Amino acid sequence: MFRRSLLVLVTGITFLHAKAQLYESNIHQGEVGVAVGLGHYFGDLNTRAAINRPKFSAGAFFVKQFNPYVGIKLGADYAFLAYSDQYSKNAVQKTRNLSFNTNVWEASLSGYFNFFRFIPGTEGFSYTPYVSLGVGVFSYDPFAYLNGEKYFLRPLGTEGQGSSLYPDRKPYSSMAVCFPLTVGVKYAINSDLNVFGEIGYRFTNTDYLDDVSTTYAGPEAFPAIPQPDGSLAPSPAYLLQDRSYEYGTPIGIKGRQRGISTQKDAYVMLHIGVSLNLSSYKCPQPN
Repeated sequence: MFRRSLLVLVTGITFLHAKAQLYESNIHQGEVGVAVGLGHYFGDLNTRAAINRPKFSAGAFFVKQFNPYVGIKLGADYAFLAYSDQYSKNAVQKTRNLSFNTNVWEASLSGYFNFFRFIPGTEGFSYTPYVSLGVGVFSYDPFAYLNGEKYFLRPLGTEGQGSSLYPDRKPYSSMAVCFPLTVGVKYAINSDLNVFGEIGYRFTNTDYLDDVSTTYAGPEAFPAIPQPDGSLAPSPAYLLQDRSYEYGTPIGIKGRQRGISTQKDAYVMLHIGVSLNLSSYKCPQPN
């Protein structure tokens, strides 16, 4: 009985020692991967955070691991975002009748943390939940359609930006800062290849992702355009800053609330993807 117990103990110690040597020999250096999925917008046209109009998104990334748990992530992502007041259940928002579309191109740098020890190709250490948090920059340029024609909204100054009547309202930038918070789970199919799923929320420092933020500037900020026959025609800026006229009497009175300036816009990406492991091999030290 004693000999059998001793044999089991020695066998166990030998197995653990061999496994420890394997950890040391196969060093996970990081990953490079791609993903596709859906993106969604939250802001002045989607105040209830409804997820009912997702659009295409995709991304690529590189992760450098400092140890099995901690790393740093460099990401590049794209999302097409769009929304309309017509999707709202609020009668006032429906009457406001605004809409936007935009392409978002993002680059970010984040801290990266695996909750479990992750050693691809080693049984028992082939999966882990993870989280990353960082900072990024992104470009955007909202546009809308009027009578079938595409108009970029930022140059139009739909809230009086650039008008002499509103010297304090400056045109907003087409670049902004975001703070990506991502949670996900990954599984190593083998020592070379992983599959993963993740959701990433982007806090931003802009309220103009949708071109809506403060109050209506009023008709005076959008002079009519003289026509060859001497008549005057409303400018595209006037027609796009308040589209409630499509339902009857316009509601865009000067100073009336158009958006919620105290809340910044945000967006989220839901991705699935694959990544290739970057590993190095360290020869086990002789006993």
